[in-house]
Amino acid sequence: MARPTREHLVALERAHVWPPYTPSERHEQEDPLVVDAAEGPYLFDRDGTRYVDATSSWWSQTLGHRHPRLVRALAAQAERLTHVAAGGATHENVALLAEALAQVAPAGLVRTHFSDDGSTAVEVAIKIAAQYWRQNGRPRRHVFVALGHAYHGDTLGAASLAAIEEFSGVFAPLLFEVVRPPPPDADDWSPVLAALEATLRARQDDIAGVFVEPLVQGASGMRMHPPAVLAELRRMTREVDTFLIADEVFTGYGRTGRMWASDHANVAPDLLCLGKGFTAGILPMGATMASARIYDGFRGGVARALLHGHTFSGHALGCAVAREVLSVYEDERILEGVAPRAERIARAFASFASIPGVLRTRSLGTIGAADLGEPGYGGSGRGWAVARAARARGVHLRPLGDTIYVAPPLNVPLPILDEVLAALGECLALPG
Repeated sequence: MARPTREHLVALERAHVWPPYTPSERHEQEDPLVVDAAEGPYLFDRDGTRYVDATSSWWSQTLGHRHPRLVRALAAQAERLTHVAAGGATHENVALLAEALAQVAPAGLVRTHFSDDGSTAVEVAIKIAAQYWRQNGRPRRHVFVALGHAYHGDTLGAASLAAIEEFSGVFAPLLFEVVRPPPPDADDWSPVLAALEATLRARQDDIAGVFVEPLVQGASGMRMHPPAVLAELRRMTREVDTFLIADEVFTGYGRTGRMWASDHANVAPDLLCLGKGFTAGILPMGATMASARIYDGFRGGVARALLHGHTFSGHALGCAVAREVLSVYEDERILEGVAPRAERIARAFASFASIPGVLRTRSLGTIGAADLGEPGYGGSGRGWAVARAARARGVHLRPLGDTIYVAPPLNVPLPILDEVLAALGECLALPG
């Protein structure tokens, strides 16, 4: 049977697919990439055009596409076991992966609950914290704190934590209460921290935990804060004895230059949420790690067991790949390779600041961002204009409103990264 043409696939996609975060008009009118294959940093369109995946397919392809060791691990596991329900059963890879995670995680995180994506990892953290306090003498503690500009996922619990009106505003009647300090004024976090500390002390009987995206708030426009902010959050939560919950779905696995963004502040959270780079984007999978103290708070019989579970918890294929990801990071010294890439990104984005129309730039690790308008998911359309210009130069980007950014695979070859940054500089300098 002949393969359908590119044109036929686009017509079918426009007629039957409902894509994420895409206006219907754009979906039905703009020409999408029709990705036929991918390899390393590249996507290959059905028409044969090659593009650099400069945002790692929503930040997930930390090792590039189809890393050969991950493909082999997936195939080998599929020959033996693809899935078994986690209730009353286990398997080799889930046990060995949990051990490996305990060895590389911030100190004290020794238990892992496996789920199916980053949003669900956050949902699990919400439930763990709320249930812990309810059955350990603090039943009023069911209110969470999240920061201004936060994004923690799309499920309803995760959306409750979000502070991006475009994402969650329409669902407001369905969301639970969240305490939120005022957003920072530019780079001054002192009023935020002062307000947060006052809230924690005044409402310490109510607060179940404080959620934070350590160092980088990704979806709201790659907003960055210094490690000292995270260190202060750890101090405050420890003083009132509530949980610090780090959402490292984006920032984990080396994106900021350390294995965990929390490492920059020498902070160990009480709960840690993982996704995206957890399987290097090979399979959808997430995890929530917890301290021994939290795990022990669920002892005492069936009524005190964690009331959360997934059909695909500890999925055998995902666990096999996630184990191999950790091995690749060690064997190929992935974290050591971030520094030269971070240096190139930092240098390029610093130079972009002098281009007319670029309001501000910033970088951290393999993240570089330039604001062409105020950060946020709406914008004037200039971010999309730059993305279209980049596509014409063989670079695939997806802006955050008027914030254009790169977050390539951590192992992107340096010459290819240089090509991406040069092309982006050209696009930013275009009129209009």
